[in-house]
Amino acid sequence: YHHKSTNSIMLIHSMILFLDSCICFFKEEMDSTPMVSSLLNKLSNYTNLFPGVCEHEETEDGCRRVTATVPQMGTFIGVFLPCLQNILGVILFLRLTWIVGTAGILGSFAIVFMCCVCTLLTAISMSAIATNGVVPAGGAYYMISRSLGPEFGGAVGLCFYLGTTFAGSLYILGTIEILLIYIVPTATVFKGHDGDAMPNNMRIYGTCCLYVHTHTHTHTHTQYVNKLALVFLSCVILSIMATYAGVIRTIIEPPEFNVCLLGNRSLKNENFEVCAKKEVIKNTTITTELWNHFCNSKHLNATCDDYFTLNELTEIQAIPGLLSGVIKDNLWGEYAPAGMTIEKKNQSSVPTQEPTTDRDDIYLFNDINTYFTLLVGIYFPSVTGIMAGSNRSGDLRDAKRSIPIGTILAILTTSFIYISCVVLFGACIEGVVLRDKFGYSVKKNPVIGILAWPSPWVIVIGSFFSCSGAGLQSLTGAPRLLQAIARDGIVPFLRVFGHGKANGEPTWALLLTVGICEIGILIASLDAVAPILSMFFLMCYLFVNLACAIQTLLRTPNWRPRFRFYHWTLSFLGMSLCLSLMFICSWYYALVAIVIAGCIYKYIEYRGAVKEWGDGIRGLSLNAARYALIRLEESPLHTKNWRPQILVMCKLDSDLAVKHPRLLSFTTQLKAGKGLTIVSTVLEGTFMTREDEAKTAEQNLKAAMVAERTKGFSHAVVSSNLRDGFSILIQSAGLGGMKHNTVLMAWPVTWRQAQNSTATRNFIETVRETTAANQALLVAKNIDSFPGNQQRLEGGTIDVWWIVHDGGLLMLLPFLLSQHKVWRKCKMRVFTVAQLNDNSIQMKKDLQMFIYHLRLDAKVEVVEMHDSDISAFTYEKTLRMEQRTEMLKQMQLSRTEREREAQLIHDRNTASHSTSDREAGASPERVHMTWTKEKLLNEKNRQRESIGQVKDMFNMKPNQSNVRRMHTAVKLNEVVVKKSRDSQLVLLNMPGPPKNMKGDANYMEFLEALMEGLDRVLLVRGGGREVITIYS
Repeated sequence: YHHKSTNSIMLIHSMILFLDSCICFFKEEMDSTPMVSSLLNKLSNYTNLFPGVCEHEETEDGCRRVTATVPQMGTFIGVFLPCLQNILGVILFLRLTWIVGTAGILGSFAIVFMCCVCTLLTAISMSAIATNGVVPAGGAYYMISRSLGPEFGGAVGLCFYLGTTFAGSLYILGTIEILLIYIVPTATVFKGHDGDAMPNNMRIYGTCCLYVHTHTHTHTHTQYVNKLALVFLSCVILSIMATYAGVIRTIIEPPEFNVCLLGNRSLKNENFEVCAKKEVIKNTTITTELWNHFCNSKHLNATCDDYFTLNELTEIQAIPGLLSGVIKDNLWGEYAPAGMTIEKKNQSSVPTQEPTTDRDDIYLFNDINTYFTLLVGIYFPSVTGIMAGSNRSGDLRDAKRSIPIGTILAILTTSFIYISCVVLFGACIEGVVLRDKFGYSVKKNPVIGILAWPSPWVIVIGSFFSCSGAGLQSLTGAPRLLQAIARDGIVPFLRVFGHGKANGEPTWALLLTVGICEIGILIASLDAVAPILSMFFLMCYLFVNLACAIQTLLRTPNWRPRFRFYHWTLSFLGMSLCLSLMFICSWYYALVAIVIAGCIYKYIEYRGAVKEWGDGIRGLSLNAARYALIRLEESPLHTKNWRPQILVMCKLDSDLAVKHPRLLSFTTQLKAGKGLTIVSTVLEGTFMTREDEAKTAEQNLKAAMVAERTKGFSHAVVSSNLRDGFSILIQSAGLGGMKHNTVLMAWPVTWRQAQNSTATRNFIETVRETTAANQALLVAKNIDSFPGNQQRLEGGTIDVWWIVHDGGLLMLLPFLLSQHKVWRKCKMRVFTVAQLNDNSIQMKKDLQMFIYHLRLDAKVEVVEMHDSDISAFTYEKTLRMEQRTEMLKQMQLSRTEREREAQLIHDRNTASHSTSDREAGASPERVHMTWTKEKLLNEKNRQRESIGQVKDMFNMKPNQSNVRRMHTAVKLNEVVVKKSRDSQLVLLNMPGPPKNMKGDANYMEFLEALMEGLDRVLLVRGGGREVITIYS
């Protein structure tokens, strides 16, 4: 037994060593990437909460972690029932019968069908987004913001919040309408039948109801409000079942509700019982209560209203029944202007000239103008609420499965209910009763109530509690949505609403919600609030469809929804339908909603927090950029479209900060945000050793660009030497058709220092490479004295010295600068040089005509430069230049020899050590002598030669070609300084470097002589192509 135990222990130990050795193979990767086991452990402990949200109490230090309970809600309880409750509501009970009577069965069917298809297509898109990964608590806002980016997410999230808030106003107004018209009609504060009495009562009671809801919300935990939702939903379901039961009952026995008509006009029957002018009681004819409304006394010989006298009173059934054939009369709509009496079609009537507006206490009138698009706006809120399931995604057991199934089933169920109600209402109820919005013609009962069985009170009580509960839930959900947006940090001015009480209740968000909800209540009209609500929800649904369409078309690798029954055409159709419905409902409300969303979008874009959520808009931008880049390469750029696409060569100091930030300021002034700008720098070394410094340098470049308002890209390159780094940037910066065509750099002011001879070589090689690459070159001297973006030059001139024509860039640059506010007040002057054989007068005329055709506003001047004798100053300056060049060459050769000798000694010693190490039992190391007799003689001869060369240096004569070049530079400089000493900026043609590299140092001296005595100078070397044209 002991032997077996020992073997088992050894076996386990061997397995551990084996696993450990396997893991050791990935030891370096484990430092930066997690093991699969730890990754799975993190995923299993994932909770569906917003980052930073404290669901429970907070301690003084922040969020206190609590044990998260596992969500247990399934599809039916978690998605289907909440969607059902939010979709079915106030419009169904208070306005659907009126919509059917006004638009007719066919028109109402079209309205319901359009709205239901819109929400169904939106639900399909939402299901695809919701099943594409884990959806934390937050629902629609989370899905849109993570799919379309923070700008769209913030804009649509706030629209969704406003829609939810106005939904609270709608439900409260519906509650008060039911209360004051059907339950306690005597409780009105303002009496009378004038048009302002009822709205004022709605405002007072609506405000009180809002206060009660707010008080209930603040003193009742959210979980209790959610539990009451089942009670409110039960009321809705019972009311709908009562309605269907009433429809079935009409087949057997129609309800005993009658409508009184005078001629073809419908009358309010709340103040009379008998629909007759006279009645016989005990063989005595007496007048009825209705007589008193139209006649000046109760007597039979009283003077009565002409229409009352000429027309007879008839009483018809309000609900003829399902088999009565009334469906034929209700197929088509009856739209009418406000103030027109409600009349029965095909009913005989004798018209009169007497106005009927003074009989508003007995006749039924249309309270608003009715037309198809208005009814669409009023009806659409009845199909909203499809987001209820996605809003509870954090409480679902399997959100990816429950959200699509529950939401689509809820929409199909409610669509069936609405469409069946449209048909059944039109088939059972008389047309004049359907058009009676408040049921005044049926004893002040809701029209759907007289159809319900067993009593209208089932509908009254059920709709009252349904509307009240829906309003309370809106006031519960809207503040939390606003709090989620505020805590996401994308809208700076909303951050205060992210705070709340210790238990997480959004106190500040609730106050704002109550304020906005009060605005809706003060409107005091359910018909006026409904289109506002429709706009915000339609905006939200539009962007849900847009998000799904973009993700599908882009085919991003991360787009892998588990819900398969979607297509980009369905999303596009849903988006188009939402946009169409917005303008169908109300074109001015639609424009206001779009402007609000646009303003929020731009605010977040400029002032909001930078968030990278892998959104579809970024992917769309990448696709659009790729398409544009490919198109740009298909054909060469025309001269009319040419603009400087600038590669800025920046130099960094020892702290990796930009040494000349005014170079970026000048770029901003030259570009004004248009075209391509690449700000670059080069670090010496290898990328492996200077990776962190390269990242720091790039961040510093970006910070400097932000400070100087330069729009473009930054790029830091690590190269073995600066020369190769500059060459890499000139050759490879940019992409496709968006490559730079101009290089901007500062003049190397320290080029004369002996230790900075590489600066001279780098500069001249850069000039040569830009010329070879057909790129323009701009070199700014005294760049630190150039004006900043905050400065304003009050006058002065920009002087262009046009010596040779190399594409017209010299003419274009002053025009571009003058577009910026820094240089706007500067005038442009163009100077050109005439030689002895030139006609200066004709040159000036031609130049003026050329400037005119170029559409430039510039003063032209021709400067004559005649051949003159070379001055002693020029001769001496050239001699000093050549002596300095020769001296630097000798110093460079001497240093090179010493470095070569040191390298040779190092190589020999290294070889000696390597050989001795390889030989086993080798003898002690033998020292190799470096200096031999021959080498000593060679070194002495070389030193004698160098001394002789130094003596010859002081006896040398300058090269005549260099003398002539220096003479040209000095004479041109004299003319430029004379004319342009006080100008704000001087632009000069930059001569090319010599083909022979031996003259590089002389070239720098020539440029120094050319720019001597000038403050701000910009040397310009064209790229070899025309950049400006006289043609349109």
